[in-house]
Amino acid sequence: MTQQAPDFDEDGGGYDVDDWSRLTAFTGRVATLDDVQAKKAVFALDDTEDPRVIDMELPQPVIWWEEGGEQAAVAVQAESHIGPEGDEMDVIGLILPDGGAAVALLEDVDLVDDTDPVWRGLVESAVDGADGD
Repeated sequence: MTQQAPDFDEDGGGYDVDDWSRLTAFTGRVATLDDVQAKKAVFALDDTEDPRVIDMELPQPVIWWEEGGEQAAVAVQAESHIGPEGDEMDVIGLILPDGGAAVALLEDVDLVDDTDPVWRGLVESAVDGADGD
């Protein structure tokens, strides 16, 4: 898998609870390495079968459950792939409040509305932390 921080964020500085919706989603087709290198997509998977775009509204606020706990993010890419052992993987590309990117399985996130108080608190906390407050 190839991953890098894309240019979904026009000003390069991440987002807050009020301006996340300006992020540009990668939709309409499965991403290629060229898309990742051009910073249009978060990830490109190789060595998988039957890649498909997941039909979901993007960008989409999510709470990502990772090892360190819950984290706010916005999903900007969503694809389904069949792995080498025949297992289906629903993979999403995330943009974090600081403008960084991450890749997660759809099963590891909760889709939320931007009015969700937990998501808003996590975004505000991340933005405050990035500002050095």
